[in-house]
Amino acid sequence: MSLILCIETGTDICSVGIARDGELISLRESDEGRDHAKKVGVFVDELLRETGIAPDELDAVAVGKGPGSYTGLRIGVSFAKGLCYGLKKPLLAVGSLDALTEVAREDYEAGILDVENWENARLCPMVDARRMEVYAQVFDTAGRALNEVEAEIITEESFSQFRGDSERPFVIFGNGARKCTEALSDAVWVNVTPSARGLARLAREALDKGEKEDIAYFEPFYLKDFVITQSKKKLL
Repeated sequence: MSLILCIETGTDICSVGIARDGELISLRESDEGRDHAKKVGVFVDELLRETGIAPDELDAVAVGKGPGSYTGLRIGVSFAKGLCYGLKKPLLAVGSLDALTEVAREDYEAGILDVENWENARLCPMVDARRMEVYAQVFDTAGRALNEVEAEIITEESFSQFRGDSERPFVIFGNGARKCTEALSDAVWVNVTPSARGLARLAREALDKGEKEDIAYFEPFYLKDFVITQSKKKLL
């Protein structure tokens, strides 16, 4: 039996869950803005109390590694690393787009999503990277990646190799997807949001395979460098 604490903070949503053998047993989430630093520790404490699980009973801590918000990823990864160091537990890292695809697959299986020809669909999770740019990757409905993660400036030609077949719908979701519906007019938009529940199965698989991260040196997958812009306001 494995008990894994799952943390996803790469977008506006702060999500923390506990999974037993790859199945989520408890979850806390908030979409009230980017105050993840205040909430992630509170959520962890609430979940442990609710489930009666002692921190040292955890087998690992899993975190969404990105791509996503620079600040959100730093908060989640830093918290997870500190917890792993203090408890002497392994750190597991799960791609945030992989996890978002898992959420979509679970929602379809639960009857929440209604997509025709789902079994042939191409799933494209999108995380907002501001303006018309998204972090994205394409998967099949078994969760297998069909291309590399990329920062894509969305135009009518984006992902053309995966679109244009009515029998193979191109399904977009995530907090970067809504703004792409006009440019990607043939895409099917569905409302799927990031959640720690998407980490549960993937984290268990990583633990079973021994795919643990080096706590001292692990860094989030930012995909792009963090750019600091200079204020245009004149200081007196």
